[in-house]
Amino acid sequence: MARPDKAAAVAELTDKFRNSSAAVLTEYRGLTVAQTRKLRLALGENAQYAVVKNTLTKIAANEAGITTLDDLFNGPTAVAFVTGDPVESAKGLRDFAKENPNLVIKGGVLDGKALSADEIKKLADLESREVLLSKLAGAFKAKQSQAASVFQALPSKLVRTVDALRAKQAEQGGAE
Repeated sequence: MARPDKAAAVAELTDKFRNSSAAVLTEYRGLTVAQTRKLRLALGENAQYAVVKNTLTKIAANEAGITTLDDLFNGPTAVAFVTGDPVESAKGLRDFAKENPNLVIKGGVLDGKALSADEIKKLADLESREVLLSKLAGAFKAKQSQAASVFQALPSKLVRTVDALRAKQAEQGGAE
C-alpha cells in the first residue's frame, strides 16, 4: 500500500497537471542551485518549475489523463507547470537552455496534446499572445477600411458613369 506522503505528492502533482495549460519536462543534470533559481525567474510568474520523482510524476500524469509523456520519465526530471501564456514560458526555457546547455528540454504537453522538444522550441519562436491579438485586430481594421473604400467607390463610379452617359446623350441629342 502507498505511503501517505507519496499519495499526497501524487495528488499534488495530479492537481498541477490538471490546473496547468502546459507542462514541459526537462533534464536538469549539471545545473547548480543558483542556475535553477535563475531558470525559475526566467519562466515568469505563471509557471512553476519543480524537480520531481519520475515514478510519482508518471502516476500523477496518468491520473490527470496524460499518458503521452510516459517515455520521457527517465533520468533526472523537472517539470515546468505553466498556468499562463505557454509561449512566454517556452521562450524562457529556450533562452535559458541556450545559455546553459545542461538544461535539456525533453518534451511536454499543451492543452492535452503531446509536444516534442522541437515543437516546444517552435512554440517559443511564436510572438506573445498580446502581439498576435494586436496583429489580428490590425488585420481586421485593414479589411474594414478596404471594404469601406470599395463601398465608397461604387456610388462615385456610378455617378461618373451616369454623368458620362448624360454627356454622351446630350452630345448625340445636340448633333441630331
